[in-house]
Amino acid sequence: MIEADFRGRLGGFDLSARFTVPGRGITALFGPSGCGKTSVLRGMAGLMRLPGSRLAVNGEVWQEGRRFLPPHRRAIGYVFQEASLFPHLSVEQNLRFGLRRSGGAARIGMEEVIGLLGIAPLLDRPTAMLSGGERQRIAIGRALLSQPRLLLMDEPLSALDRFSKDEILPYLERLHAALSIPVLYVSHDITEVERLADTLVLMEAGRVRAAGPIADLLADPSLPLIRMPNPAAVVDGRVVATDPAYGLSEVEVPGGRLMVPGDLGAPGTRCRLRIPASDVSLGRGMPEDTTILNALPARIEGAEQGPGHQMTVRLSLGDQGGGAAILSGISRLSWDRLALRPGDLVVARLKAVALAHPDP
Repeated sequence: MIEADFRGRLGGFDLSARFTVPGRGITALFGPSGCGKTSVLRGMAGLMRLPGSRLAVNGEVWQEGRRFLPPHRRAIGYVFQEASLFPHLSVEQNLRFGLRRSGGAARIGMEEVIGLLGIAPLLDRPTAMLSGGERQRIAIGRALLSQPRLLLMDEPLSALDRFSKDEILPYLERLHAALSIPVLYVSHDITEVERLADTLVLMEAGRVRAAGPIADLLADPSLPLIRMPNPAAVVDGRVVATDPAYGLSEVEVPGGRLMVPGDLGAPGTRCRLRIPASDVSLGRGMPEDTTILNALPARIEGAEQGPGHQMTVRLSLGDQGGGAAILSGISRLSWDRLALRPGDLVVARLKAVALAHPDP
């Protein structure tokens, strides 16, 4: 586990951020600009010292009371918004600088990092000849080769255009799948968080509003995430079959099975599905004569009315509910016409195009 408790006054800003998250996978620190996300990351790196704060990483205390490990004694890798590469060194030389910093046996090897990040064709290039996405991949590789026990990423995609972001996200997913190093990932882009994170720490005005599995927090009615524009749920599943004739994969999720466009891999492959509320309609019975491929029984867990007479309905999949949590966005007129109420058993009809974000 990673146990963090940072508190203190930073200029005119009060920070009081306390959370405990798993010591593996990706934990996203999410919230509006100025809410303290980067301050927490700097505290974890030892770049600022706040009396009364505490940090323990997988059982090793890095800060508590008078104990304070300076940055060079913390086994961290830090990836900033801008890739701070050495301009006088080639890509390979930048990577080998990370190895030299490790000062010991390499748990993550050069060839492994090159393969995971797809940077073999770039090794001889000067850094001035790299695109923004390529530069960030090299920065990530250098951080990994320093053999960190914790990888800190401070909005690593914020300086990139959409094309470059789409280029680098699959590589971050590959790292997630292949490595056991815990990652603290700062972002204010909810789509990045939905795609990458296992755990979410939601911050507001220097404080932690909530922390927990991302699927739970996205559907929590007490949190503002459910009232964001175009809310969505994320559901982790497992491929059980593929249909090459129709270009579909059958994915098992808690509470049912879904047909998803594309070949998502061999049976047993894990994947993540993003399901926007706007792509989920509700009915009392199974649809007939429709192009919709996915219609699953579900239970209504609750509903909130938003602006414009729209309803966000919280559902759990399965014959009696209890499965994966998803959201449905419908009009209040539809809610009233069907006389829907919390506890009702309904059929959730999911458009196939909504189920499109597998993890590798």
